[in-house]
Parts: sequence; C-alpha cells; structure tokens
Amino acid sequence: MGTSVSGVGTFDKAVLVLDALEDEPLALAGLVDATGLPRATTHRLATALEAHGLVRRTDDGRFALGLRLVALGRAAADQLPLAEAARPALAALRDATEESVQLYVRQGDRRVCVAALESPHGLRTIVAMGAALPLDRGSAGQVLREGAGSAGAPWVASVAEREAGVASVSAPVHDADGRVVAAVSVSGPIERTGTDPGARYGAEVAQAAAAVEAAAGLR
Repeated sequence: MGTSVSGVGTFDKAVLVLDALEDEPLALAGLVDATGLPRATTHRLATALEAHGLVRRTDDGRFALGLRLVALGRAAADQLPLAEAARPALAALRDATEESVQLYVRQGDRRVCVAALESPHGLRTIVAMGAALPLDRGSAGQVLREGAGSAGAPWVASVAEREAGVASVSAPVHDADGRVVAAVSVSGPIERTGTDPGARYGAEVAQAAAAVEAAAGLR
C-alpha cells in the first residue's frame, strides 16, 4: 500500500477494491493480488461494500461491481452541467445518423461516458453511462488525448479499433481557452457505417460538438 490519497485510510482501501473490480469480477484471492491488501482486510472491505450494494457476488462466488453504482453513475452524469447541456445536440445527432451517440470526458488514463443515446436499430452500439474505456483505442480516446485529427480535420474516425465490427467518429468539445474538455462520438456497426465513417458522419459530429460548446456556454 502506498500513501493514503484522501487521508482516510479505510476509505482509500475500499476504493482500491472497487478499482480492482472495474475490468472484471474477481475471486477473493484475485482481489488480494490486485489490491495488495491483506486477505482479511480485503474480505472485510468487500463484504462491507456488498452490504451497501456497491459490490455484489456472481453466481460462482466472485466479487463484482454492484448495481447501486449504475444508479449513482447515472445520477452523477445527470448532475454534470456539460452532459445536461449536450443532450439536445446529442439527440439531434442520433436522429440524423440513426446511430448511437455518446459524450465522453477524460478521467486520468480513461475516458468516461457521461451521456449516451442509443440507435433505434436492433443491431447497435451500447455504451452505458459511467462506462470507463481506454484512451489508447477508439476515436473518442484519440480526441481526448490529442484533439482533432492528425490532418487537421475537425473529427477523428476509427474502424474496429476498440471493438471488432464497430466504427466510430468523434469530435472535440473545447472550452473558452481552446482546451479539449469532452468528445462527442457516434458509433455503430461497420455494416452500416462503412469503412470510411468519417466521410459519412464527420461533418455532422463536428457540428454537434460545436452545438454542445454553444449550449454549454463554452464559446
């Protein structure tokens, strides 16, 4: 264990347990390995978090993130002013493209979905609000890392980069100082987007990002 982040050691250890479960459910032994905490401490924290609905048990007895986190994630996204301001632009983008749309913000080395609207098609991309995805894959990750496209385009496209069979196009949302604070993204199955999704959706995604900036008072 390193230095306490918050100054409240028990809380920091509990967050370590939640962080360890972010990618997949773990048995107690795996949770001990992932956190570096003593077995008894890990078990005590995991069961305490389970009592509050923040952790649950799978059918095979492993620890997994609890369903209360889903509700908390949605509530947090709803209370984020940028996400609220972005909803009309995201709805317009979803209706224009008939594909799923998302708004991501950067959190450390990940991107977190703070707003999402799904495509009306049966076969569609689904990203849950609160989902934390890697920055090193996907068009939204590149936008949050680097800004606009490498060739100066106001959008970035990716094909089967984060997930096989899925393509996406993302554009940056800037604050008044020109810093990238979020990414607007449209994503869908390659069979509908084609292998050049930027040509099909790039302009619309960039327009949606500009609309988010205006609605949020960032420009």
